[in-house]
Amino acid sequence: MVGFSVERPRHITADRRPHRVQMQSGVPLNEEPRKKKNDQEKSEKTSRQSIRIVPPEFQYTMNYGKVGKCIIINNKNFDEKTGMCTRNGTDKDAGDLFRCFKNLGFDVTVHNDTSCEEMERLLQNVAQQNHSDSACFACILLSHGEEGQIYGTDGAMAIKSLTTLFRGDKCKSLVGKPKLFFIQACRGSEFDEGIQTDSGPANDSMETDANPRYKIPVEADFLFAYSTVPGYYSWRNPGRGSWFVQALCSVLNEHGKHLEIMQILTRVNYMVATSYESWSDDPRYSEKKQIPCVVSMLTKELYF
Repeated sequence: MVGFSVERPRHITADRRPHRVQMQSGVPLNEEPRKKKNDQEKSEKTSRQSIRIVPPEFQYTMNYGKVGKCIIINNKNFDEKTGMCTRNGTDKDAGDLFRCFKNLGFDVTVHNDTSCEEMERLLQNVAQQNHSDSACFACILLSHGEEGQIYGTDGAMAIKSLTTLFRGDKCKSLVGKPKLFFIQACRGSEFDEGIQTDSGPANDSMETDANPRYKIPVEADFLFAYSTVPGYYSWRNPGRGSWFVQALCSVLNEHGKHLEIMQILTRVNYMVATSYESWSDDPRYSEKKQIPCVVSMLTKELYF
């Protein structure tokens, strides 16, 4: 296939005018200032409508010493026994992500070519650290994959076995804080052919955040941003990187510090859906599309 790769086994490759005052029955009709006043009132109304005020109780607190850790697992080369090909272009993804999340204030580390055991041990060690002075946590997985699974250099493992390490009952210092997972990997073997288009409540009886004794679900405050929907391939350009990661970095670099996380990821979805399409000499792999998928258990809005 030319120009693109999918995360799959090796065998599948203003006008200013003089003011006029008219007189009628001795009364001046000052129409122009009235029009300006109406326009001003309309503008102020529109401005008020465009300002969205979110009460503090519906925002994640970012008033900590650190934004938090960001772990990037970048798997490029795989054991021959796995049947997985080299993921050319992933190093560009990893480098761009490193700079992007660093600019957002994260403490970023990149781990290259890790086995299943190494991935689990790495994230277990991170989960056992004290995150009390951190506002959130982020993990980025770049690898081959299947539905519900991610590949280490030596084989596949369940994504859930990595994410559950950060559940509320296992990582106490991140309880009530957002835990973000970005996953660039295939989730199946289907292609998205695309389709032509012409269109481009609070409960007063509950305790509040001021009282740390209230209970929350152990699975709360997670967000999973997948490069594609269940069952589908995820596309990657060997020279320019993967569609999802490049769109994510582009939106974060431009809007990361003023848009809410779901607004950010919605724009990423739009960019991937409208700006990318595969091309290949082989018609089986040409003119294919992709749409990322966001699964959120966040309980508040997140602004970096």
